Amino acid sequence: MERVNRFGTTQDMIIQEVIEGDATYLLAIDARGLYLTTPDRIDTRMADLNRYAVARKSFEERLEKLGFSPVDIFEEHKGKIQTVGDANKKKINPLKASKRGLS
Repeated sequence: MERVNRFGTTQDMIIQEVIEGDATYLLAIDARGLYLTTPDRIDTRMADLNRYAVARKSFEERLEKLGFSPVDIFEEHKGKIQTVGDANKKKINPLKASKRGLS
Protein backbone atom coordinates (compact mmCIF):
# COMPACT_ATOMS: atom_id res chain seq x y z
CA MET A 1 0.00 0.00 0.00
CA GLU A 2 1.44 3.34 -1.04
CA ARG A 3 1.65 5.92 1.70
CA VAL A 4 -0.06 9.26 1.03
CA ASN A 5 2.24 12.27 1.17
CA ARG A 6 0.37 14.70 3.41
CA PHE A 7 2.64 17.70 2.89
CA GLY A 8 4.60 17.27 -0.33
CA THR A 9 3.55 17.05 -3.96
CA THR A 10 3.74 13.78 -5.87
CA GLN A 11 3.59 13.15 -9.61
CA ASP A 12 0.10 11.66 -9.40
CA MET A 13 -1.23 14.98 -8.03
CA ILE A 14 -0.16 16.90 -11.15
CA ILE A 15 -2.85 17.89 -13.64
CA GLN A 16 -0.93 19.85 -16.27
CA GLU A 17 1.82 22.34 -17.03
CA VAL A 18 0.95 26.05 -16.87
CA ILE A 19 3.11 28.74 -18.45
CA GLU A 20 2.92 32.20 -16.90
CA GLY A 21 5.21 34.70 -18.56
CA ASP A 22 8.67 33.11 -18.69
CA ALA A 23 7.99 30.68 -15.84
CA THR A 24 6.65 27.14 -16.01
CA TYR A 25 4.48 25.87 -13.18
CA LEU A 26 2.63 22.64 -12.55
CA LEU A 27 -1.05 22.67 -11.67
CA ALA A 28 -1.72 20.20 -8.86
CA ILE A 29 -4.68 19.12 -6.75
CA ASP A 30 -5.16 18.05 -3.15
CA ALA A 31 -8.07 17.89 -0.71
CA ARG A 32 -7.99 21.68 -0.26
CA GLY A 33 -8.25 22.38 -4.00
CA LEU A 34 -5.95 23.45 -6.82
CA TYR A 35 -2.51 25.00 -6.47
CA LEU A 36 0.51 25.87 -8.58
CA THR A 37 3.90 24.41 -7.77
CA THR A 38 7.30 24.21 -9.42
CA PRO A 39 8.88 21.13 -11.03
CA ASP A 40 11.68 21.01 -8.44
CA ARG A 41 9.12 20.28 -5.66
CA ILE A 42 7.70 17.07 -7.17
CA ASP A 43 8.45 13.76 -5.42
CA THR A 44 11.08 15.25 -3.09
CA ARG A 45 9.52 13.71 0.06
CA MET A 46 9.69 17.20 1.58
CA ALA A 47 6.86 19.63 2.28
CA ASP A 48 5.90 21.74 -0.72
CA LEU A 49 5.70 25.37 0.41
CA ASN A 50 3.65 26.18 -2.69
CA ARG A 51 0.98 23.88 -1.29
CA TYR A 52 0.74 25.62 2.11
CA ALA A 53 2.41 29.03 2.12
CA VAL A 54 -0.01 30.93 -0.13
CA ALA A 55 -3.77 31.36 0.10
CA ARG A 56 -5.59 29.15 -2.43
CA LYS A 57 -7.77 32.07 -3.54
CA SER A 58 -4.74 33.74 -5.13
CA PHE A 59 -4.05 30.58 -7.19
CA GLU A 60 -7.64 30.55 -8.42
CA GLU A 61 -7.36 34.20 -9.45
CA ARG A 62 -4.08 33.52 -11.29
CA LEU A 63 -5.64 30.58 -13.12
CA GLU A 64 -8.64 32.67 -14.16
CA LYS A 65 -6.34 35.40 -15.53
CA LEU A 66 -4.58 32.71 -17.59
CA GLY A 67 -7.92 31.62 -19.08
CA PHE A 68 -8.56 28.49 -16.98
CA SER A 69 -11.73 27.64 -15.07
CA PRO A 70 -10.64 26.47 -11.59
CA VAL A 71 -14.07 25.03 -10.76
CA ASP A 72 -14.24 22.96 -13.95
CA ILE A 73 -10.65 21.73 -13.55
CA PHE A 74 -11.27 20.74 -9.93
CA GLU A 75 -14.45 18.82 -10.80
CA GLU A 76 -12.75 17.03 -13.68
CA HIS A 77 -9.72 15.95 -11.61
CA LYS A 78 -11.10 15.45 -8.08
CA GLY A 79 -10.53 11.70 -8.48
CA LYS A 80 -6.79 12.38 -8.07
CA ILE A 81 -7.23 13.64 -4.52
CA GLN A 82 -5.39 11.46 -2.04
CA THR A 83 -6.99 10.79 1.31
CA VAL A 84 -5.32 10.03 4.60
CA GLY A 85 -6.89 7.39 6.82
CA ASP A 86 -10.12 5.47 6.43
CA ALA A 87 -13.12 7.69 5.72
CA ASN A 88 -15.50 4.95 6.90
CA LYS A 89 -13.78 4.52 10.25
CA LYS A 90 -15.62 5.94 13.26
CA LYS A 91 -13.85 8.94 14.75
CA ILE A 92 -12.91 8.68 18.40
CA ASN A 93 -13.00 11.61 20.77
CA PRO A 94 -9.56 11.54 22.44
CA LEU A 95 -10.88 13.12 25.67
CA LYS A 96 -13.52 10.44 26.13
CA ALA A 97 -11.05 7.71 25.22
CA SER A 98 -8.57 8.93 27.84
CA LYS A 99 -11.31 8.99 30.53
CA ARG A 100 -12.26 5.40 29.66
CA GLY A 101 -8.72 4.34 30.40
CA LEU A 102 -8.89 5.75 33.94
CA SER A 103 -11.66 3.43 35.16
